Amino acid sequence: MGSITLENVTKSFGDVEVIPPLNLEINEGEFVVFVGPSGCGKSTLLRLIAGLEDVSSGSIAIDREDATSIRPARRGLAMVFQSYALYPHMSVRKNIAFPLKMAGLEQADIDKKVDAAANILNLSDYIDRKPGQLSGGQRQRVAIGRAIVREPKAFLFDEPLSNLDAALRVNMRLEISELHQDLKTTMVYVTHDQVEAMTMADKIVVLRAGVIEQVGSPLELYRKPANKFVAGFIGSPNMNFLSGEAAQKHGAHTIGVRPEHLACSRESGMWKGTVGVAEHLGSDTFLYVTLNDGSNFTVRSDGNVDLNHGDTVYLSAEPENIYRFDENEQAIG
Repeated sequence: MGSITLENVTKSFGDVEVIPPLNLEINEGEFVVFVGPSGCGKSTLLRLIAGLEDVSSGSIAIDREDATSIRPARRGLAMVFQSYALYPHMSVRKNIAFPLKMAGLEQADIDKKVDAAANILNLSDYIDRKPGQLSGGQRQRVAIGRAIVREPKAFLFDEPLSNLDAALRVNMRLEISELHQDLKTTMVYVTHDQVEAMTMADKIVVLRAGVIEQVGSPLELYRKPANKFVAGFIGSPNMNFLSGEAAQKHGAHTIGVRPEHLACSRESGMWKGTVGVAEHLGSDTFLYVTLNDGSNFTVRSDGNVDLNHGDTVYLSAEPENIYRFDENEQAIG
């Protein structure tokens, strides 16, 4: 259970089409991440799946059954929002139990499901606390617990970690990934953070202006981006790009090289430049280099590299690590 199929789905607000005709297959048990810049349509697409927005045309099937006109509560999906939306006067137990109580389950069944969810989410020690007595990460787990007890066909996450600090985001990424492994339930996750997408997803859907630019595993998108947009969006730090004569030598309109694929030398190389800022981080050093033609490159190098502001440096990349794009920004080869 938990497959989701979108067939020629569109969404317009008045005369503005925010989702052009779109097709997507989400398989049972997959962890699928919608990623893209702000305003690309990823949250709108999630809301269409949830039934919180009506499709303008096309169809949505859940487990091969047409759900396009089914109201949200009957779709068998559970949504976790950016805001925790917890009841401050209720304990953790009562917050998690709320949807079951509304569904009219017997108290014994409610207690069993709540205790199981609390155990999965390491909330058993906090079961009688109020939300105000919890950390941000614990509150988000309560919100997830409220979704778990419904035993949905799929979980829908709308940027659930954006309110957390950096350390908590990392911890919650791991916890949600482990939860997916434990439950084996389909999860659809929206984020603007490509690091979250790369570390959590089985399959990434890259969106731009409501259009799917590419669908694939994290490594497929990293190694074989379909176009310049995907190449620049997937990977951290971002891919470096060069146009003009440097690209023409490689039979392309634009070439791209990832920061981790650049080699540095004081003596010779493909591109000569000057180090602006050098960030020595221990295991890694990030160099921000201005090339002689004025282009700016980011270089991820070994932590022991001895280069600093103002140093002349030559950069090189192996041919297999140079990505080529045509005048329409599509990948070549």
